[in-house]
Amino acid sequence: MKLEIMPKQRALEAEQREEAMEMSGLELWKHEKPKIFLQPPPMPVAVAVGACDEATLVPPLNFAMVDDGIFRSGFPAAANFPFLKSLNLRSVVYLCPEPYPETNMEFLAKNGIKLHQFGIEGHKEPFVSIPDDKIRDALKVVLDVRNQPLLIHCKRGKHRTGCVVGCLRKLQKWCLSSVFDEYQRFAAAKARSTDQRFMELFDISSLKHLTPSNC
Repeated sequence: MKLEIMPKQRALEAEQREEAMEMSGLELWKHEKPKIFLQPPPMPVAVAVGACDEATLVPPLNFAMVDDGIFRSGFPAAANFPFLKSLNLRSVVYLCPEPYPETNMEFLAKNGIKLHQFGIEGHKEPFVSIPDDKIRDALKVVLDVRNQPLLIHCKRGKHRTGCVVGCLRKLQKWCLSSVFDEYQRFAAAKARSTDQRFMELFDISSLKHLTPSNC
């Protein structure tokens, strides 16, 4: 009887061991498979952080690049300071007569930025008294490469800033139609014929020696 039972018993035990090994392998696979997905790759996380940093850079109203090292905008608010800091500005050309706000002055001082103020009244039509001398003095600062990079701004970045930029374009030998087109893009419905008339009649002859070499 023992000779007949033992082979069957051994076969049964062998099958049981084989099943146990299969089950053990299956359980091991079940437990190990999720480990592959426990941690995400680090690179997308770094990219996401960078994207968040860039999203915090908010330019001022009507911000645009005029030329290499020359920018224009409306009045910067505190939320715009990180963006302005990224420009590595040396100077700000401020075209309003009102005192510069203390918060803005602190930002300039902290970042070594010099303020050049040329107080031009922002009258509505009829605006018949654009001060030629102040526009001319502002342009001298703008054209001096030692002051660049710089930002030109008034309250909205439309009229006073538009006149300074328009006269700069004349120095750069832009045709009047192109000068007016640029002015109107920023002034939009608030465009003033007196501003355009001023730019048309503005005499650039005394400033030609300051003209950048790329004009």
